Amino acid sequence: MIDSREIVSHDPARPSQEVWRGVAEPGAAEDAVRRARAAFPAWSRLAPEARAEYLRAWAATTTRHAERIARLITREMGKTIAEARQEASLLADKVHVTLEERVRARIAGYEVPGAGTRVNRCTYRPFGVMAVIGPFNFPAHLPNGHWVPALLAGNAVVFKPSERTPAVGALMAELMAEAGMPAGVFNLVQGRGDVAAGLVAHADVDGVLFTGSWPVGRRILESNLDRPGRMVALEMGGSNPAIVMDDADLAVAVSECVRCAFLTTGQRCTCTRRIIVHERVADRFMAAFLDAARAVTVGAGDAEPAPFMGPLVSREARDAALRFQSERAEGGARVLLEAVAPAGEGWFLTPGVLQVDMFERATDREAFAPVVQVSACRDLDDAIVQANATDFGLAASVFTRSAEAVDQAMHAIRAGCINVNCGTAGASGKLPFGGLGRSGNLRPAGAAMIDACAYPVASMVD
Repeated sequence: MIDSREIVSHDPARPSQEVWRGVAEPGAAEDAVRRARAAFPAWSRLAPEARAEYLRAWAATTTRHAERIARLITREMGKTIAEARQEASLLADKVHVTLEERVRARIAGYEVPGAGTRVNRCTYRPFGVMAVIGPFNFPAHLPNGHWVPALLAGNAVVFKPSERTPAVGALMAELMAEAGMPAGVFNLVQGRGDVAAGLVAHADVDGVLFTGSWPVGRRILESNLDRPGRMVALEMGGSNPAIVMDDADLAVAVSECVRCAFLTTGQRCTCTRRIIVHERVADRFMAAFLDAARAVTVGAGDAEPAPFMGPLVSREARDAALRFQSERAEGGARVLLEAVAPAGEGWFLTPGVLQVDMFERATDREAFAPVVQVSACRDLDDAIVQANATDFGLAASVFTRSAEAVDQAMHAIRAGCINVNCGTAGASGKLPFGGLGRSGNLRPAGAAMIDACAYPVASMVD
């Protein structure tokens, strides 16, 4: 039984302003799983096109309410209104991509001839009840990227949003009802980590679709060691490197590295955390990079004129960022640009830039904040060694004009997303999205998420 706890969210730009208040009721998770289990048989037996129509209605509903969604994201999570509007638009985009034939074909099944009068057939079945555990940084888009393919495949969903963004979670459930989703097919449960822990270990949950940190992902894996048949798809963090070679277009490299280091106030799993610059261009690159970082504007996400960075999501997040900066400095990093918490209300932080001699696995740690580290390299081999000096493996970038260097980097860098002459942050929804190591367990989201939402059944039919 889950203890009753009050959940309250505040505007991180104006912490004195309350955004949402509610209670995580004891037994709410149990009730949600029970409703999902009861709704699953009828939902899973609907024709796929019938389920697709419900999702088209969901897409239309989110489009009608896009501005409302965006403003709530900005108010509760803190990202700029421009970024929040982009996130709101991605809800419908995810439906359209998932309904494309090339995606649906991944679980469409097939037949091959057998001996004599037999036919060999592969069909796909939904798992059943899927727990979707959402993050705070994309409180609408990322869980939507899980439940849309899950619903299309015929699963019922129990959604637990981050306790930092409960209002966005509540709005998603409200709009899902407005879209006409049948009762019990989509269920919302509010709560903190104990609620999520109960869900991911619940005996009547058939799959867990999670976006969040490695420590939480590790606990999810531990809680399911005795359930090898349960689908567990994890998308976690990253200590993402960008390699800048001596033949790179430095203007492009600087612009993309600044953008991707500080976008969403450094609170994207794909943000650039480490920059590795060829020693022949390191001085020029760093001078331009520091100038651009100093020019980054910070303010409330809905301020006019619009800032580039809003606040961090909480006081704890800002304290962790400042602690990371001081610990790295104590460990020998040189502070080229100090991240500073401005005076006044709000969990704001200016960009920080640290220089290290080289990146090593033993000292690698993800900072979910606008603090980036830089080092120099002798050549591409050295750069790749430093890029791979991490337990994460989500995203990477390489800036070069050399086709051979691109080919070498694509083969040698260990990451699920490798970009060329563009930054680490951002990805195409028409491609798989995920990583390896502590970034994910090889169940990529994006266009491949549907693979984690159904399993194959082989049949011989005479």
